[in-house]
Amino acid sequence: MSTRTNSPLGRVLARLVTIEPHEVGAVVAAFLLFFFMWAGYFSVRPVRETVATLLGRDQVADLWLYTGAFSILLIPLYGAVVGRFRRSTFLPWTYGIVAAVMALVGIWFSTAEFNPLLGKSFYVFISVVNLFLISMFWSFLLEIFDKGQTKRLFGVIAAGGSAGALTGPLVADITVSSIGESGVLFVSAVMFIVAIVCQRVLLRIWSDRPVTAASAANEDKPIGGTWFAGIALILRSPYLLGIALFIVGVSAVSTLLYFEQLRIVAETFPDPTERTRIFARIDWIVQSLTVLSQVFLTGRIAKYFGVTALLTAVPIVMILGFLALAGSTSFVLFAIVFIMRRAGEYSFVRPGREMLWSPLDKETKYKAKNTIDVPVYRVADYFGGQATVALGAVGITAGGMMLVGAVVAGAWGLVGWWLGKKFEGSTTAQQRGVGAVAEQSG
Repeated sequence: MSTRTNSPLGRVLARLVTIEPHEVGAVVAAFLLFFFMWAGYFSVRPVRETVATLLGRDQVADLWLYTGAFSILLIPLYGAVVGRFRRSTFLPWTYGIVAAVMALVGIWFSTAEFNPLLGKSFYVFISVVNLFLISMFWSFLLEIFDKGQTKRLFGVIAAGGSAGALTGPLVADITVSSIGESGVLFVSAVMFIVAIVCQRVLLRIWSDRPVTAASAANEDKPIGGTWFAGIALILRSPYLLGIALFIVGVSAVSTLLYFEQLRIVAETFPDPTERTRIFARIDWIVQSLTVLSQVFLTGRIAKYFGVTALLTAVPIVMILGFLALAGSTSFVLFAIVFIMRRAGEYSFVRPGREMLWSPLDKETKYKAKNTIDVPVYRVADYFGGQATVALGAVGITAGGMMLVGAVVAGAWGLVGWWLGKKFEGSTTAQQRGVGAVAEQSG
């Protein structure tokens, strides 16, 4: 990693998190990379939702299936790229491709009438690429930082993404009236270009790190292997299957709350403009709480209470939240539960689940991780949405849905507890020479 520094920024970071001087350069570069990448994505999310309103609700619901299908189809392509190209080549190129797509769609918005086919393609592209971007980001960070560093540093790095998620919609809100949707897409393209610069800096820091036996094993070279290696790795390892099941739990809880959100907001606020204002206000509160939690709490909780606490705290809160909503589905109570779920997921669940990958080899971190993060997540979204609609169709009330949510959250928490214990125990196992946690669990 970077050379040791006693810069003012390093001293500020040292007060906020437990960080060593020689780690400052990599942490700052990762923070900024996550910021610009996520600001670029979140700035175009409102444009995606505008496209959704033009397509109509029924067509958008069908697009969930296409999103899951394309997520699965991209796995062979991604596996081939990871196997044949160096990270220093395909990581910046990925951001470049996204920037080019944003610019091309921006040109389309400014020069042509709305085309439903192009609108659907753009919607699916944004829905798929966001999960690939964040999965690749964390995969690379897991090469740079070891297991102990992930506990201390992933919280503050994740805050960079949360700050970007707060900045992106704000930029779109302020500028869209003057530059239009096409201008917002051009701004997003610029943000992804800046992300390329940040990625190059991070790659340079990685390549300039002191060479040890451990770092030599993670040298910047093609990972090799077959495109379907990720699927095979998952099927052979109970630990990886557990991570996949944990992701299904994340999706199921989110989907239940998403549909309840649509119902409660529609009933409480008849005016569409007021609904938009409420959604924006919830987003602002969520991202603000997330940044504060990631900077001041996440690393400390991981350090003193372990990854198990990060993975189980939100499920426990959600059990209580769902039970409360089963008795009263007022908007205020729902907003509190919804905000706690989203802020808790970004602050604790997401960093915690990324830490689970730190003991594993690099092929698993790239191939198996992206298989779980993208197609498993999106397919779970689709089936979760269909299951929720089916429960409503057979007469399950809103209160009954919330009781189902409490049961799902309980199962989610149990999986998180099991994974956390496996992760914490992997250190002892590795010290005894057992090997990676995926192997000892297989």
